[in-house]
Amino acid sequence: MCKGSPAHVAIIMDGNGRWGKKRGISRSEGHYAGSKRMEEIIDASIELGINVLTLYAFSSENWSRPHDEVKYLMDLPVRFFHKKLPEFMKRNIQIRISGNLTPVPGKTREVLEKAVTSTANNTGMIVNFAFNYGGRGDIVHAAKMLMEEVRNGKISEEDITEKKLQQCLYTGDLPSPDMVIRTGGERRLSNFLLWQSAESELYFSDVHFPDFTGEMFAKAIGQQLGKRYLSG
Repeated sequence: MCKGSPAHVAIIMDGNGRWGKKRGISRSEGHYAGSKRMEEIIDASIELGINVLTLYAFSSENWSRPHDEVKYLMDLPVRFFHKKLPEFMKRNIQIRISGNLTPVPGKTREVLEKAVTSTANNTGMIVNFAFNYGGRGDIVHAAKMLMEEVRNGKISEEDITEKKLQQCLYTGDLPSPDMVIRTGGERRLSNFLLWQSAESELYFSDVHFPDFTGEMFAKAIGQQLGKRYLSG
């Protein structure tokens, strides 16, 4: 592991559908290519000594995409974890999910929840999948939790602080990201970790995610956060 590595890196894995369309294949095939690249990024994160990797897998806005594409995006985690969960267990990787799983189809929700419970005692790198996640919804969810605690007399209004609200976010006890990377050419956060990324370094790449290699990932961290993260 590299000395001084960033504690938490988050990635908006953008450009999968456009990558597929550019090559004359379906957007879904582009998402599959993105999932394969995601495996490489997880490997690279372990090599770099990153403690937490958050991946924007499905946003709360993605439901508006074509039905067939949404269905594929719901099926993809089932295929992914069927293949990767045994490996994650062997490599001591802990899986977390940030987002509202209530509207997610049962089969997909069960697979995601199984990945979380199966790896809960693992002590290695945390891979946090933001699934059916939206930054504004995250803050609303946290506010409702605090209101409920006040209503039940567990805390008073005076107990509500930034730290207390942050603990109620989907990311809970995870540190805020040192760096947020977005591929695919867009220069915006698109409702991703809005509270958590208030002081994060932002890195934007024009490369579509299926072409964003582990080497590019390491280079981005080195350029944005300094060579100290790659030394040791």
